[in-house]
Amino acid sequence: MTLVAVTKTRPLEDLLAAWEAGVRHFGENRVQEAEAKFPGLPRDAVKHLVGPIQSNKANRAVRLADVLHAVDSAEIARRLARAAASEGRRLAIYVEVNTGDEESKAGVSPAGAPALVEAVRVLPELDLLGLMAIPPPGDTRPHFVALRRLAATLGLLGLSMGMSDDFEAAIEEGATVVRVGTALFGSR
Repeated sequence: MTLVAVTKTRPLEDLLAAWEAGVRHFGENRVQEAEAKFPGLPRDAVKHLVGPIQSNKANRAVRLADVLHAVDSAEIARRLARAAASEGRRLAIYVEVNTGDEESKAGVSPAGAPALVEAVRVLPELDLLGLMAIPPPGDTRPHFVALRRLAATLGLLGLSMGMSDDFEAAIEEGATVVRVGTALFGSR
């Protein structure tokens, strides 16, 4: 299981203190914040972008991050693959699934996930690690169960799910990655 320390709004000094305490995976929601902080991290830090990637920022995202957690369309996947090819690298990604069918959230619908997963699998520059979700607030466990089951039907092992309020339930339901900020750094 991998802990990603989500550091949005935190200064680089906090990231470096977390590094000294043993954290090796760092996550940012926005490309702009990642551009300000990621270059200051030690060379072997693993850099995650956990928020949605706008198509006009795909090239910048590929140059910054090792792992992208919120790929939610075939078009974004193709843009990321082209950017990775131009950088001469492969990029690890998770497909984001909107398990709560919330209009305000990013992610492909559970019904649309199989088609998006297949679209990603044909792109040699992308390494599909699994599925990611940010369930609606409240009882998140049923969403974690649904994501785990969907991943299993698609032959995927990686599950990026769980944040500060619900990471314990996510781990119990099979998370391979949890994205935790407030529990590590306090309230913003």
